Amino acid sequence: MNNTTLPTDDLKKYGIIEADNSFSKKLSADDIQKFLQGYTIVADNNKSRITFRLTDNNTQLNVNLYERDKNLSEVLEKSKHKIQYSDTSSQYNFNDEKNNARPSWTKTAFIFDEKTKSIIELNMIKDSKLLTEMVLEKQNPEETFRYKNELEKLKLKLLEKISQYPEIAKEITIDLNIVDNEINAVNSIFRPAKQMQKEGKDDIQLNVNDPDMYEDVNQQREEEQEQEEKWHRPKGRGR
Repeated sequence: MNNTTLPTDDLKKYGIIEADNSFSKKLSADDIQKFLQGYTIVADNNKSRITFRLTDNNTQLNVNLYERDKNLSEVLEKSKHKIQYSDTSSQYNFNDEKNNARPSWTKTAFIFDEKTKSIIELNMIKDSKLLTEMVLEKQNPEETFRYKNELEKLKLKLLEKISQYPEIAKEITIDLNIVDNEINAVNSIFRPAKQMQKEGKDDIQLNVNDPDMYEDVNQQREEEQEQEEKWHRPKGRGR
């Protein structure tokens, strides 16, 4: 393979290429091929994430450092039992020490895929439709409610970014619309248990003088309470 145009000094500096100009044994042939085609190499260590990508016809190496709000090992362990959400923000661009790159921020979800029996990381914007589908497939109201809350947090963050970076407001608005669509998708099929209970209480107050209606509503409350307790029972570890 002709590596003469590659930024070999930088690639060696980060251990992507060995002293003899061969690629690191940690990379598979498929990894190397994708890297040369513009894919990003990602390396995680506790809360830190560093990414490498070739640019300018593979003559430059773009290196970025990110900081996660939680330890990756902790997130992976907990995601075996419950979906985990994590925020990652960029610290600076290694190639531009004088002018730090404009901070970027992403929100991801770690979810156990029942089909592959593995944990996958999904970007809450780029992989939004797949993530929503996987959350709803679990048919777990508690998880769905948590997912909706995380979408709402993401929406607030995007609105904040529009104020911070008005020059790219149009791009951020596209992301905002994606998040809004997922919120609407969840709302269309999901009502939190507390909301249903509140509606039940309102019915009782309005119909307290109607014995038959009072019995019907009380029965509804008991069924909802029993269902909510079922949702919140500890889940088994599974296989």
